[in-house]
Amino acid sequence: MTRIKICGITNLEDAQMAIEAGCDALGFIFAESLRRINIENASYILKSIPPFINCVAVFANQPVSFIKEVLRNCPFDTLQFHADENHQFILQFKPHKKIIKTIRIKDIDSLNGAEEHREADAFLLDTYSKEFSGGTGRTFDWEVARQAKKLNKPIILSGGLNPQNVSEAIKTVKPYAVDVSSGVEEAPGKKLKSLIEDFILKVKKEEI
Repeated sequence: MTRIKICGITNLEDAQMAIEAGCDALGFIFAESLRRINIENASYILKSIPPFINCVAVFANQPVSFIKEVLRNCPFDTLQFHADENHQFILQFKPHKKIIKTIRIKDIDSLNGAEEHREADAFLLDTYSKEFSGGTGRTFDWEVARQAKKLNKPIILSGGLNPQNVSEAIKTVKPYAVDVSSGVEEAPGKKLKSLIEDFILKVKKEEI
């Protein structure tokens, strides 16, 4: 069963909409982004949603002090490190939290060095960009994602997914999970119910 993460949640309405549509996880971005959320709003949303939904805090080169402040105020289940965080940095948060390490994919060589992050519980593959650490809305060569499965970690496929291409992505890669943000938005940080429902329906149809 392919899990579904709806990322870039900025408000309670979108969180509830994604949950009702059948997502498994919600992502909250604390890094520089059009979808950035602050601690106060994230805390409010997390306290207002039901149990059994995995909540993921997304960081990109934030200092340890800031991450610890987030965790003091927000009951996140999983931490996603989306930039240049090294092995020693990530180890500070194990075993208390599940860890997702992002690998930004330019080509097959982008997988080199993934073994450094053996403490990660999963790898998220996103499209490389010079300008942005994520949220590009662009896909990458999914053959690289197929090769990434040899790392023997759950693979979360991200990067330019939307209701039109997610079925093909699942058929090609057979990932542990898919991650979508801009592909289900009407504007940056504002999700659209019909797109979320269509995306999740397409994923679930691949399980039949």
